[in-house]
Amino acid sequence: MRFRWGAVAAAALLAVAGCGSGGDVDGDLTNDWGAMAPAIGFVPVAETCHLSNFAVTGPRVTYEETDCAVLHRTETVFVGEYPAPASDAAEPPAGASAGARAAYQVCDQKTTTYVGGPWRNARLWIGVTHPSPAAWGGGSRWFRCEVVELDSIENDGALIQRSGSLRNALADPANPLALTCYAIELDKAGAITRMPPVGCATKHNAEFVGVWTAGAKTAYPKGDAAWEEFHSGCRELTATYVGVPNDGNLQYRTGVVSLPGNADVWAQGDHGVRCYLWLDGAELTGSLKGKGTKALPVQYK
Repeated sequence: MRFRWGAVAAAALLAVAGCGSGGDVDGDLTNDWGAMAPAIGFVPVAETCHLSNFAVTGPRVTYEETDCAVLHRTETVFVGEYPAPASDAAEPPAGASAGARAAYQVCDQKTTTYVGGPWRNARLWIGVTHPSPAAWGGGSRWFRCEVVELDSIENDGALIQRSGSLRNALADPANPLALTCYAIELDKAGAITRMPPVGCATKHNAEFVGVWTAGAKTAYPKGDAAWEEFHSGCRELTATYVGVPNDGNLQYRTGVVSLPGNADVWAQGDHGVRCYLWLDGAELTGSLKGKGTKALPVQYK
């Protein structure tokens, strides 16, 4: 410290004495400095895995990438940028806003491409993460498309830790994430309590038949009348899946289970409804796909 201050004092004395005034000393301390590059805000990286749980807001301080080969909770399949007019807003898009719905639609499409097939046909869930309000105020306009594995499809299931990337995970029809057959259990009131997956060669009473998409203006179901529209859509898929007539007798051949996502993703435009045929009391030991009327006869009238 003494040496530093001594050097500064000596330089000051030289300046006063008029010494050391070379050709580059002109009294302007800034004319030879290059312009500083503009500040660049944090932008997350696509095709990465993370230890943390899914969150709607992704502040920089909680961002932590990890190798997808180790146990992790979420995977970023795509990073996009909010366009105008959403980017002009004072806060990040949220809820059922046009910007939030547009971002969810992008993530829906990008995830299907990334995992190698329709993600709703598997034990998967997607969500959109956007910058924190502070980062948004500083100019960040990115959004992250996140995909996670669920332990089941009942009530959206619970997020689980997994190892290995989900890239092209659904490209193999025999992948363990695919929705197949189920052994539905009921309580005394007749409500579904459990819907554990089982191999279709094992005794079961329900089978996934596909995803029915409700109309853009369809409200989230509340009440029997609203649910009947969903069940009707799932019956139609069941008829095609099994190969039976979609007529008045279909309701006597099989019951159905209709499972949309929760109200939050519905508001963002996710109107996909997972559909299952359901034969209460049956003990099936094989898939009914394409088996026709002999495999799914009229049960009662």
